[in-house]
Amino acid sequence: MSENCNESCSSCSQECDSRKEEQTNFLERPHPQSNIKKVIGVISGKGGVGKSLVTSMLAVTMNRRNHNVAILDADITGPSIPKAFGITEKAGGSSYGVLPVKSKTGIEIMSINLLLENTTDPVVWRGPIISGTVKQFWTDVIWGDIDFMFIDMPPGTGDVPLTVFQSIPVDGIIVVTSPQELVSMIVEKAVKMAESMNIPIIGIVENMSYFKCPDCNKEYKVFGESKIEEAAKAHGLNVIAKLPIDSKISSACDKGLIELYGDSLFVNIAEILEKMEV
Repeated sequence: MSENCNESCSSCSQECDSRKEEQTNFLERPHPQSNIKKVIGVISGKGGVGKSLVTSMLAVTMNRRNHNVAILDADITGPSIPKAFGITEKAGGSSYGVLPVKSKTGIEIMSINLLLENTTDPVVWRGPIISGTVKQFWTDVIWGDIDFMFIDMPPGTGDVPLTVFQSIPVDGIIVVTSPQELVSMIVEKAVKMAESMNIPIIGIVENMSYFKCPDCNKEYKVFGESKIEEAAKAHGLNVIAKLPIDSKISSACDKGLIELYGDSLFVNIAEILEKMEV
């Protein structure tokens, strides 16, 4: 900062440290009535790997462990969270802000489908509008007192993940993948994006890792041998869960009964999240 600085940046041609910080800090403040302690992003390199499923089960698991939990559904063009929780009512609000909808067990949820007149209406918006909506889910929604917020992000490394990483103070991300080699390669793109933006990576969850025969209890690797351990090792990451193909959990999502499904595989992840320091 210059000795003759009058704090009028518009009239100054110099680029001081405080001005650089102002230009690079895009973090948005949450609603004044929101108190959110930890924010966990759930990302994937591509679609169809079960990212929303992992988000939902993490929220259910943390809720069962007596934490106040919320889900911010940032997948604006492909929202699936309300369906998994069987939510059909619309979000309400007032001049103070928007109120999320609570699930049967008290998980607070905000999704674009809770604002649309018909849940099957397509969201045909340009990228900046979609990104702006995600920001508003953070700034305009009255989340209340939340221990863990999970952000279900769309696949890839485009506008929305960039907006979330820049605008919301994400404490860590979980990367979801599946065993195919192609998916593992694409996941590395998401990992490298997070690393380039200094977002801590909690670990990798491999979904559809195997199928366990209900008759003989033998495990079958439907998609072949996984390469995810190699990808994780290359980036110094841990594979924190390998989830099986399970028709019961798919059925629970279709029926909106995800909160009735229990899986001990998520307990390990829950313990990791509880030990996180922010």
